Amino acid sequence: MAATSFAQRVKDAWTETSVAPRWIADSSAFWYRRDIAPDRFSFVAVRAEQGVRQPAFDHEGLAKALRDKGVEADADQLPFRWIDLSADGECVRFRVGEQKWQFLCNGSRLTEYDGEIDEETLKPMRKEKTSDMSDIDTAINFVNRTKGSISLYWIDWEGNEKYYITVEAGKSNRRPTYTGHVWRVSNSETNEAIASFVARNIDSNAVIEEGMHAVTETIAKSDEERHSQQPHSQPRAESCRTSQQVSHAFVTDYNVWVRDADDHVTQLSTSGTKENPFEDKTYHSPHGRFAVVYQYTPEQEHTVYQVESSPKDQVQPRLKQFQYLKPGDKVRIDRPKMFDLTAKKEVTTDDTLFRNPFGIKDLGWSSDGREYRFLYNQRGHQVLRIVGMNTQGGVRTIIEESTKTFVDYSKKKFFYEFKDSDELIWASERDGRNHLYLFDYKTGELKNQITRGEWTVRSVDRIDEEKRQIWLRAFGVVKGQDPYYGQLLRVNFDASGFTMLTDGDGTHAWKWSPDRKYLTDTWSRVDLAPQTVLRDGETGGKIMVLEECSLEKLFEVGWAAAERFTAPGRDGETGIYGIIIRPSDFDARKKYPVIEQIYAGPHNFFVPKAFSTLVKQHELAELGFVVVQIDGMGTNWRSKAFHDTCYKNLKDAGLPDRIAWMRAAAQSRPWMDLDRVGIYGGSAGGQSAMGALLWHGDFYKAAVADCGCHDNRMDKLWWNEQWMGWPVDRSYEDSSNVVHAGRLTGALLLIVAELDTNVDPASTMQVVNALNEAGKDYELLLMPGASHGVGSSNQYALRRTRDFFIKHLIGV
Repeated sequence: MAATSFAQRVKDAWTETSVAPRWIADSSAFWYRRDIAPDRFSFVAVRAEQGVRQPAFDHEGLAKALRDKGVEADADQLPFRWIDLSADGECVRFRVGEQKWQFLCNGSRLTEYDGEIDEETLKPMRKEKTSDMSDIDTAINFVNRTKGSISLYWIDWEGNEKYYITVEAGKSNRRPTYTGHVWRVSNSETNEAIASFVARNIDSNAVIEEGMHAVTETIAKSDEERHSQQPHSQPRAESCRTSQQVSHAFVTDYNVWVRDADDHVTQLSTSGTKENPFEDKTYHSPHGRFAVVYQYTPEQEHTVYQVESSPKDQVQPRLKQFQYLKPGDKVRIDRPKMFDLTAKKEVTTDDTLFRNPFGIKDLGWSSDGREYRFLYNQRGHQVLRIVGMNTQGGVRTIIEESTKTFVDYSKKKFFYEFKDSDELIWASERDGRNHLYLFDYKTGELKNQITRGEWTVRSVDRIDEEKRQIWLRAFGVVKGQDPYYGQLLRVNFDASGFTMLTDGDGTHAWKWSPDRKYLTDTWSRVDLAPQTVLRDGETGGKIMVLEECSLEKLFEVGWAAAERFTAPGRDGETGIYGIIIRPSDFDARKKYPVIEQIYAGPHNFFVPKAFSTLVKQHELAELGFVVVQIDGMGTNWRSKAFHDTCYKNLKDAGLPDRIAWMRAAAQSRPWMDLDRVGIYGGSAGGQSAMGALLWHGDFYKAAVADCGCHDNRMDKLWWNEQWMGWPVDRSYEDSSNVVHAGRLTGALLLIVAELDTNVDPASTMQVVNALNEAGKDYELLLMPGASHGVGSSNQYALRRTRDFFIKHLIGV
C-alpha cells in the first residue's frame, strides 16, 4: 500500500472525540461538542451534580426547524459549532452566519434572536510574541466569518511561522494546541497577517470577522528579542509604591536620580555611562524610602548573516542579519544597586554572591520593606540562588541550589512566595528527583520536604494558600506504569494528605470546572484511544464515563498501534522506554531494516506517550521499514543521574542505551534486521543522527541529519551552556561533528535550511567543509528560503529522506 494513500485512509478513519467542557455559569452543568466523523458532530449536555449525560437538545428537531427556515442542516451536520445552552437545558442559542437563533427544546420552536450569545472568543493579541514552552493541552476553534479563505500558522519558540491549514470562508477548524502557544491568521490570497491569538488553558474560539485588517503587530523576522541569551526573559515588574511615598527614583543620562515631593531633583549615582548604564526601571520599597536600580553591561553584538538566494519578490539575492549569541559570548551583566532616597545616597553593597550572572530576576521586596530579593542564575548553571539585599547594605543567600553538573533552570525552576506567612515553595533535585520543598523565606531554613519518592514533579497545577494544599502533575508516581505518564495529585504543605486524583494506565490531561468541584480527565497511550471521565474534584472519584474512543475504524484500514517496549539501558539496570511501528502489510517471516527517529535534546523526553495516529512514522514504515523511537539517558524528567549523562557530553545522545534497547527488542523480534539500521533527526536530533555514524558506525549504517547543530559552539548560547557548561572548554570540541567528521562511516544525507534562524546554517556547512577535507562521501540537500525543521515539514525534503533510506537500507 502506498504511503500517501495509507496516510489518507488513516486520516479519513480517525476522528477523536475530545471533551472540551463549556461550563454554564452558576451551575454544575456543562456541554461539549462530540465529533463523530469529519464535519459530523453532535452536542452533549452533562449535569455533574445529578450524574446525567444526554444530548444537549433534539438534533433532529432542530435540523428540521432550520430547514423549514431555508437553512441547510442535518442532525449530525448542523451549520454551527458553538452553542449557548441555558442551565436548565430548555433553551439553546447559536449563530448561523450573521443570524442568531434561539431554539426552545420543549416545544421544538425556532425563532430569530437579537440578544447576546456567550461565545468565549479570544481577543487578538496587540503584539505577537513567541509561543511559550508548555505541555498543557488545549485547543482553539478558528471561525472564518470573512468572504475569503484564511491560513493558520503556528509561531514557534523562535518566532518562526509554521503553516498548518487553510480554512475556507464560512468554515471553522479546531486546532489542538498547548496553553501559551501563539497562532497567526493570514489572508490566504495576499498572505497578509490579519490577527494572532494566544491559546488559553480552556478551549476557545478565535473569530475572524470580515473587515479585520492587521489587528496584531507581528514579530519581525530579525527581532533581536528572539535570540537573546535566555529562553524566556521575564520582564521585571516595578515594585508597588504606597501613597505615602514622597520621593521617586528615576533614570536619566544613564544615572539614577531622585525627585522629592517638592519636585527637587538630586543625582544619586555617577558611575552610569553609555557602556554601563542604569536600567530605566526602579524597584521601590513598599514605603518608598529605598529603591533598587539595575546597572548593567549590555550583551555583546554577535551578528549572524544569511543570504536569501531566491526571494519571492525580487530577482536579486537579499542579505539578512540578526543578533544571535553563541556559547562563550558576553551576556548582559546586571548589578542591582540599593539607594536611600531620604539620605540621597547609594547604600554600598557587596556583589560577591552575584558577581557572574547568566541572568538576574527581580523577586520584589519583603513585606516589611527591609530587604530586596532577586534570583541569581550563575553563568554555567551550577548555582541558582535567591539573594537578599537589605537596606543597610547587607547581602545574604536565602536559598541556594548548587550542583557539580547543572541546575535545570530552563525546565524545572519553580518557586512560589507566600507574602502573609513569609514562606516559599521551591523545586529542587537535591534528593535525586525533582520535588517540592517548603522554606522559611525570612531565615532561609528548610521547614519540610513536601513531596518525595521515586517519581518526579513535572509541574504545579494550583496552590491554595488558605488550605495549604498544592495540586501537581507527577511523572512515574504509579508503580508499574511508564514513568513518563502524567497523573494529577494533591498534597498538603506539610507532606500529609497525599491524594491521587486520576487513575488509569496512561498519560492524563484534565480540565477543571470554574469552582474546582469537578474535573474532566482524559487519558490515553500510543496503543489506547483517549478515554474521558468526569471526576469529583475533592476525591478524584469517577462520577461517569463521558467518552471512550475506539480504534476499530483504524484497524479496518490496516493501521496498527505502536508497540510499547522497555529494556535495560547500557548499565543493564535502568529501564529505557520506546515504541516500535511496523508496516501495515507486516510479515513476521521477513526481515525489515530498522530506522530510528531520534531527538535527544536534554530539555525534555520525546517518545510519544498520549495517543496519536503517528502518521509520519507510519508513512515511513509503509515503505518497508520498522520505525522506532527511544528515550535514552541524558533526556529529561527521570532521575537527576539519568539526566546528568548529557553533561558536557551531548555527543552521547543516549546512543548506547538506544543500541541496547534495539538489541533487546530484536532478541524476541527476529524480523528486526539490525544489520540494516538507519537513523534520522532534526536540530539537536540532526547532531545526534550524524553522531551515530561517527561514534557507533558499527551499528548504524545510514543517517539523515536535518538542520543539525553539529558543533555546540555554533548554536544558541542559552541552550548549549545549559547542558555543556561555561566557560567553553574541550568538551565542546569533543562533541563536535565538525572536528570528528573524519570518523564518518556509512551513508550520510545532510539537509540544511538556507534561512534557519534557530540553528546557524553555517554549522552544517562547516561539516561539509570538514567532510570534503577528509575525503568523505555524503549527500547534501540545501533548501533555499527554508527555515528550521525543513526536513520534516517540506514534502520534497521528506521524499529525499525516504528515497535515501530505500537506497541505502533496502538497496533499491
